[in-house]
Amino acid sequence: MNPTTPASKLRESLKQPYWWGVLAIFVLLSVNVIKDPSYLAISYSSVSHGFVGNLVDILRYSAPTLMVAVGMSLVIATAGIDLSVGSGMVVGGAVAMEFLAANTSGSAVDALLAVVFAVLIAGVLGLVNAVLISKVGLQPFISTLILMMAGRGLAKVITGGNNTYAANDFYKWISTGYVLGIPVVAVIAFSIVLAVGLIVRRTALGMMIEAIGIDAEAARLAGISKRAILFTVYIASAMLAGVAGVFVTANVMTVDVTQTGALVELDAILAVVIGGTSLAGGKFSVRGAVVGAILIATLDKTVVFLGVAPSATPAFKAGVIIVLSLLQARGFLMEALKRRQLQRVARQTTEVAV
Repeated sequence: MNPTTPASKLRESLKQPYWWGVLAIFVLLSVNVIKDPSYLAISYSSVSHGFVGNLVDILRYSAPTLMVAVGMSLVIATAGIDLSVGSGMVVGGAVAMEFLAANTSGSAVDALLAVVFAVLIAGVLGLVNAVLISKVGLQPFISTLILMMAGRGLAKVITGGNNTYAANDFYKWISTGYVLGIPVVAVIAFSIVLAVGLIVRRTALGMMIEAIGIDAEAARLAGISKRAILFTVYIASAMLAGVAGVFVTANVMTVDVTQTGALVELDAILAVVIGGTSLAGGKFSVRGAVVGAILIATLDKTVVFLGVAPSATPAFKAGVIIVLSLLQARGFLMEALKRRQLQRVARQTTEVAV
């Protein structure tokens, strides 16, 4: 057996489908640089006490999608889907804004409690999904579709049907502040991603999630509790959506019950697929979800920068994604053909030896 070397690990890593996403990000940035050579310039602002520039904006803008995409990748790995993440965002944001509007002291404690309540209430939605799917037996698509509609209605009940505004500098700092010159929202988002990545790859949890998605019955015979895993991933997905809701509402200090989190589930699913996770379940990639989220943020930023007409924006984005998907499919096809060729050569060699 050949020993695993850093070079071999690098070669295996480069075979991952998310590298096509990295290439797409590079291409989009290159297009922007062609239009404006200073596009990638980063400077330090003495006003905000942090680094500013288009790359910094992309990191900041990608944070909410990143949170939802990481949670979605866990759910999809179990051969499920979570269409209610947008509702989790708006419910979490509504709870936070209502709490801050009722507590006007503007203290850091109020901001912290608002974040905690937002994430916990969003987690309750995930718990409901888990119960409907693992205990009642509803299909994930149907269950989360129900919560997708009911959750936004719940947000309207919480806010009385109005957009709620609140003022708290500590809460706003989460989305607009800086730590050592880096946006706080990016630091929090990537710290959470790192923590999730370590948990699912340094413990048996990731393996059990993949086992459920590959063959639930075989996983059960191996002693893996499907119900426990489903509870874990759906609650985690909802809580991460709650964090995304905090990011979005902290940026404008307002929750819009009709627009906050709207269609974010589509971006999240797209990010997961770009990252190489199959919608059929099984193997998943947290790194791929990160690449997908950053690609979507870069694409949205590029659309605005190039001045693409709003009416043509969906078609422009769809074209980029189609090209990327074809490149990924070609990569998968080439790998499959190579494996079949090696198997054919092995069989021929065996027959000659016999």
